[in-house]
Amino acid sequence: MKVMKKGRQSMVAERKRYKAVIANRTYTIIGEKTAQHMNLVTKLVNEQLNEIKAISPQMNDEQAAILLAVNAVSDQVDKQGEVLRLQKEVQELREKTVRIVELENRIKRIEAIENEARKYLAEQGQTDIKIKDHVQAQQILNEARKKQIKQKTSLDRKD
Repeated sequence: MKVMKKGRQSMVAERKRYKAVIANRTYTIIGEKTAQHMNLVTKLVNEQLNEIKAISPQMNDEQAAILLAVNAVSDQVDKQGEVLRLQKEVQELREKTVRIVELENRIKRIEAIENEARKYLAEQGQTDIKIKDHVQAQQILNEARKKQIKQKTSLDRKD
């Protein structure tokens, strides 16, 4: 944003010009913000200048403006720190979300293995066997596949 005292020429023609009255002085502010935004900024600047002058009546307009600028930059630094902290937190949450999705997918694969092992046991009439964990389920499926391979191998040899 470029600030120019009343009566000077604009250096940037494509930007919006806004007339602001701050501390009873008129300024032309050139920038890309809306008039609504600039009205709010002007109102806040005037309110804060009035607060500073009420607290320290001996200050002139320039001193109050400098103090206001220092306060504004200090607030900006604080906000930038907060933005960085929040960006880091968002990144950490994204990473945790990826990890959660990976774990959910693992659980689904484990459940599928366990369901396939239960189905195989049911087909074999072995419904009395309870599957304790996914390792046991995988062992059952491995044994079933070994049997299938042996059967296929023995059928191939007969041919």
